[in-house]
Parts: sequence; C-alpha cells; structure tokens
Amino acid sequence: MDDNTITLTIGKQKNIALIAHDGKKQEMIEWCQENAEILKMHFLNGTGTTARMITDRTGLPVRGYNSGPLGGDQQIGAKIVEGKIDFVVFFSDPLCAQPHDPDVKALLRIAQVYDIPIANNRASADFMLHSSFMDKEYDRTVINFQKNIKERSETL
Repeated sequence: MDDNTITLTIGKQKNIALIAHDGKKQEMIEWCQENAEILKMHFLNGTGTTARMITDRTGLPVRGYNSGPLGGDQQIGAKIVEGKIDFVVFFSDPLCAQPHDPDVKALLRIAQVYDIPIANNRASADFMLHSSFMDKEYDRTVINFQKNIKERSETL
C-alpha cells in the first residue's frame, strides 16, 4: 500500500454544502425544492443568506454559517478540512464580479485538495445528485497529510 496517500470514506448520508451567489439564490431554492426528497436524506449546510432562504422557502433544515462575503466560504472550507463536508453545490454567478472572489477560489482549491465533489451549476448538481454514488459510501484517495507535514518539517 502506498503510504503517500490515505483513503477517506464519504458516508451514505452526505454532508452537503449549499452556496449561491445573489444572482443564483432563486435558482438554488428552486433546485432544492425540485430535489427535496433526495436532499432531506442528507445533512445540509450553507452560507448564511443562502441557508436561511432555503430553509424558509423549502422547509429543508440547513445549518447556516456566515454569509459568503463575511467568511462563510472560508467556514465551509474549514469544514471540508475537518472532514465534515462531503459534497458542495455552489451556484456561482459567472456574469457578476464578486468582492470575495479570493475566498471562493480558496474554497474551490480546498475541495480539490480533499477530493470533494463540487457542482458549480444546475446541470452538474443534477448529474451529481442523481448519481448512483449518492446512495452508498464512496472511498476517495487523498494525500497522506500527516506524512506530508512530517516530511516538510524535516526538510525546511
């Protein structure tokens, strides 16, 4: 077995982060309404305003963090690092400049580092949510972080 990587398991019941830029919040709410039967089987989290709006308009329980521009994207990223977010649905608005764009890029980067599925539009979210992997555990391979830290500390 290669000790440079480790296997982490995403459980059958996923911890899903729901995030949407202002211009995409209504689309996110509609998507959640259409997929409520699937989403209610998982644990939902979201950035502040998006989480509140989804809960208010769909009845789905969504644990809210701060609003994106106030650090919510960073909080979601931290939960990925802690192993508490398994799946991200982020409806980003490609036609509108975002003041917290560096935070968004950091979130996307950390999702890649930890091999977390991330959908950035409705089509990719539909494909992922309706995948056969949603109903079972999924093993993902990531860098052996402890080994990497040890080796870096010895060489710097």
